[in-house]
Formats: sequence, structure tokens, C-alpha cells
Amino acid sequence: MPKPLIGISTYLEPARWGVWDLPAALLPAGYPRLVRASGALAAMLPPDEGPTAAAEVVARLDGLIIAGGADVEPVRYGAEPSPRTGPPARERDAWELALIDAALASGTPLLGICRGLQLLNVALGGTLVQHLDGHTGGRGVFGEHTVKPVPGTLYASLVPEAAEVPTYHHQCVDRLASPLIASAHAEDGTVEAAELPGAAWVLGVQWHPEMGRDTRVTEGLVRAAARR
Repeated sequence: MPKPLIGISTYLEPARWGVWDLPAALLPAGYPRLVRASGALAAMLPPDEGPTAAAEVVARLDGLIIAGGADVEPVRYGAEPSPRTGPPARERDAWELALIDAALASGTPLLGICRGLQLLNVALGGTLVQHLDGHTGGRGVFGEHTVKPVPGTLYASLVPEAAEVPTYHHQCVDRLASPLIASAHAEDGTVEAAELPGAAWVLGVQWHPEMGRDTRVTEGLVRAAARR
């Protein structure tokens, strides 16, 4: 049986390698490594042109990961930017929201990681806290903290115990979108995972599984992708 194909959204950023200094589609290597370790093939998805392209891309995938990265532009959830909110990544916001919409419309298994959880919440009508202390290990350093699953959720079926997770974020869910339910929390009450109940496999986690060794969440995504 062929391995499922999991698409992962990417950054468009200036980059330097060898003699080159050019715009590049970038993705930390931990993401495709995590997908491969979970039993699937990985495909990078750089920003493209709008909803039609997103639907065509998602139609060719067995599953989708929305990767971590820049802050979501506050206008997307009806807020003014805080002084501590990062610069907007409008092209990426538009592309990843279109990918999320296409995955939800088609029933494609979807995992949001960090920013990916935040975008999933925004896509469904939720809002974000624009700055949160204590969820990094310092500038450019991943931290670690405990997340506790909510019994009876999809996430709890994958990771039933409290777990230490690698974390690096300064924004988080504020008002949870009404279709979503919280499925894990940090000790300070921060929503650390949220999911969409129903037939489709839709889960967002606030931490960075690609920086750890626990593959249970992505193995759940891959199993759902294989069933399709």
C-alpha cells in the first residue's frame, strides 16, 4: 500500500546559501522528518494563488499540516495589532487560510502546529491573545512545559497522559471558535490543543512536535490519511 502524502505549508523568506541570496520556500527540517518518522511522505507547499489553487493542491493530498511561524495578522480576527505582535505575513495568512478551508470542505485530515492551531481557530471565527509570557525558552530557544489532555477527546485518544512538550509561542487561543473544543491545556490554563468534533480528523496543537521525539499525534494524522 502506498504511503500517504502529507502536505506541509512553508514560508517564503529571504535566504542565503552558497553564492546565492534569494527568496526561498523554507521549512524547518523537523517537519518532513516528523512526517517520515510517522510513516508518510512529505510535500512542501509554498504560498500559491488563492482558494482555487488551494483546493487543487489539497485534492492531491492525503493529509495536511499547517506549520508554525509568524504571528497571524490581527485584522483577520477583527483586532488592532498590539505593539508586541510581529509584522504581518499577509501572503502566507491568505494561502494557509485557503488551505484550511479546502481541507475542511473536503474532509482531508488536518493538523495545525502552533501558528497552525491559531489559524484554524481564526478560520472558524475565534480570536487570539496577541502576547503571552512563559511559553518559550528565550529568544530563539524552545522551552518545555506540561500539557494535560481533556478526557474523551481525539487528542486524549492519542496521548492519554500529561506530557512534556517542546514549545515556542507568544500568542495563543483567546476566544475558542464555537465549532472547536479544547482538548489539552497548559498548567496556566492556556488552550494547548483544540479539535473539530465529527467525522473528519481535525486537530491543532500549540506546541512543536517536530522538535521532540513523540510521534503519536502525527501518527494519528497519518492513520487518518491512510484511511482516506
